[in-house]
Amino acid sequence: MDALTHLMGGFAVALRPLNLGLAFGGVFVGTFVGMLPGIGPINAIAILIPVIFATGLPPEGALILLAGIYYGSQYGNSISTILLNVPGTASAVVTALDGHAMTRQGRAGPALAMSAIASFVGGTASVFGLVLLAPVLAKWAIRFGPAEYFALMVFAFSALSSLAGGSLVRGLAATAMGLFLATVGLDPNSAIPRFTFGQIKLLDGMDFVVVTIGLFAVSEVLQLLEDTEAGREVQAKVGRVMVSARELTSTGWTMARGSVLGFFVGVLPGAGGTIASFLAYTTEQRVVDREGTFGSGDIRGVAAPESANNAAATGAMIPLLTLGVPGSGTTAVLLGALLGLGVTPGPLLIQEEPDLFWGLAASMYVGNVFLLLLNLPLVGLFVRALTAPRWLLIPGVAALSFVAVYAVNQSPFDLVLMTGFGVVGYAMRKLRFPLAPVILGLVLGPLMEKNLRRSMALSGGEWGILFDSPVALTLWGMAAASLVIPPLLARRTPLPPEADLSEVD
Repeated sequence: MDALTHLMGGFAVALRPLNLGLAFGGVFVGTFVGMLPGIGPINAIAILIPVIFATGLPPEGALILLAGIYYGSQYGNSISTILLNVPGTASAVVTALDGHAMTRQGRAGPALAMSAIASFVGGTASVFGLVLLAPVLAKWAIRFGPAEYFALMVFAFSALSSLAGGSLVRGLAATAMGLFLATVGLDPNSAIPRFTFGQIKLLDGMDFVVVTIGLFAVSEVLQLLEDTEAGREVQAKVGRVMVSARELTSTGWTMARGSVLGFFVGVLPGAGGTIASFLAYTTEQRVVDREGTFGSGDIRGVAAPESANNAAATGAMIPLLTLGVPGSGTTAVLLGALLGLGVTPGPLLIQEEPDLFWGLAASMYVGNVFLLLLNLPLVGLFVRALTAPRWLLIPGVAALSFVAVYAVNQSPFDLVLMTGFGVVGYAMRKLRFPLAPVILGLVLGPLMEKNLRRSMALSGGEWGILFDSPVALTLWGMAAASLVIPPLLARRTPLPPEADLSEVD
């Protein structure tokens, strides 16, 4: 009851006219930023921090604005992902599997509407989790050591076996490719260059935006050119723009499971929306995909990752606020903003700054309502972009890709690298290799290596530390099960050819 009483006080803070305007402005900017791959919430928040300091916003108002940008961008990125197959963040990659497949079938409207609804459900459920469980989960998350994080990432990679359609070998090969790309750059311990081939531009490693837009967007442009030349898909279909009642009811439990899983994964520092969205998708695929329709335009394949990544964005606020531990680049920037405003996150924050904590929690619920009211009416407008003729759409996607990549580092080398990955992505499509595992390997590879090395340092080189704790053993068991069970089930009920996700990557 105390939590609910405090939450009512938080709503009194969140519903102040200034804070309402800041919440709306945050989700609006976040949606727009998320639609433009290459910018991202980190850059938007970093740009606004000096403005916040100059205008003298109170700490709770500043955090409401910045948090709105953070979780608003989670939905905004799904727009370009679903319509154009251009994911700007790793957490949106899995949404492309079914979201863009629905676009190709003339169901972009329902996909976008479901994305908005699932984002609302995930965000709303996780706000109540934040309110009720923040102190308890903060203590739980801190018990995750490097060995547990390493086991968690092994489980995430093993779960990718289900993203490979009918071929485990292709999925593992794509994952290995992503892990190899993650090793490019300076060794984190010795600072010795690895696989840079003398290129100074590669010392910082493979840029996520360059690889993702190359593999997905540029290869999509090449595929569009091939289809147009062959007389296929000359004009995209639009179809209806809203979800049906049947689709909404069929995804209810999917959104509930994705929200819970995403929230708990988001609480873990360093895990975030990427692992949450992948695990939610693969879990849902195993639970409900009896017909093998995931990857070929199943709306549940949109609902699961979208509810999970929005829930993870809220869950990530728990270690940030209660422990002062940022779990991602975006929350690290938020931490810097809080310290600059004179607020020190930690176990005493809730007692010392109740208006800030409870006001933020209430504003996140209000912001999710704003997101739903803002974006559902615009679904039809977004979908109409698909009616553009191919001679305009194809150069538009290509221009968006090149501008997004160049905007990150202003490097011509990145443009060449992106084009090369586009050709590789196109070849992988033709050879029916999935693209999503490459991105997960690239994103989680450095974290996996760092936690493995930390474990070895703590144990003096003893590998047994990776299996010491009950949490680690549970995760190892889940990883083994995810590799063994799908092939056994496939022998009994083989997936139909159209379920191969490599066709829609």
